[in-house]
Amino acid sequence: MTDRAMHKVNRNWQSGGLPTSDPVLEVKDLSIKYKTRAGLLGRSEHTVLENVSFKLYEGETLGIVGRNGCGKSSLLRVLAGVINPTDGEVIVAPGLHRALLTIGLGFKPDLTGRDNALLSMMLQGTSKAAAWAQLDDINEFAELGEFFDQPLKTYSAGMRARLGFSTAFKTKIDVMLIDEALSVGDVAFRRKAEAALTERIRGRQTVVLVSHNVEQLKKLCTRALLLETPSIRCEGDIDTVWEKYCNPVSFPVN
Repeated sequence: MTDRAMHKVNRNWQSGGLPTSDPVLEVKDLSIKYKTRAGLLGRSEHTVLENVSFKLYEGETLGIVGRNGCGKSSLLRVLAGVINPTDGEVIVAPGLHRALLTIGLGFKPDLTGRDNALLSMMLQGTSKAAAWAQLDDINEFAELGEFFDQPLKTYSAGMRARLGFSTAFKTKIDVMLIDEALSVGDVAFRRKAEAALTERIRGRQTVVLVSHNVEQLKKLCTRALLLETPSIRCEGDIDTVWEKYCNPVSFPVN
């Protein structure tokens, strides 16, 4: 049986529609607006997303698709609790742990990779002893070698992404929020990270994945949302959503 077939077998709840259980995360009427300058004296408001609603269920991988600037990264930051929405709310199950994997990461540039990994795991609720015990595994997976004990400001973007993915992957997390992190770094690491994530997904890891890689989305995701400023254009299986993304004029907004 191929990886794709195995993935579909393990995620076969989607064939009968969404599960009837309560979602682990629910977005209700969410809007994100930013204040921007308009000339030298005035200010204006830029609406990124408006009245967005959807549910995320345990064990699914939800793909987020959309053109640059449509609010994908802003949505992930709200889901992670990094920023607050302008309106609406994100309802999460009690005790739910979320982690955002993105190139910026939010790590401290003057701290070493080791210290950043340790602090990140502890902020996600891991005890210091348990986090410390994972550090060698994180370094091995990230393939940083001696750079693991060098300041983060000496890292390339790919190295930071590898550290971020590896730290989150080794941390006990209920919902993993991935912002293009699987598309950064060399080909060998991308393949290793995707294979590791696929194995984790088979074990019921819940994921929200932003990606422009359609093959990656088809392999990993159970369904997808297409964002088109300022709202969700459509929701459904990957093939349907991707076709609407590639042919925006051919399909009316749902």
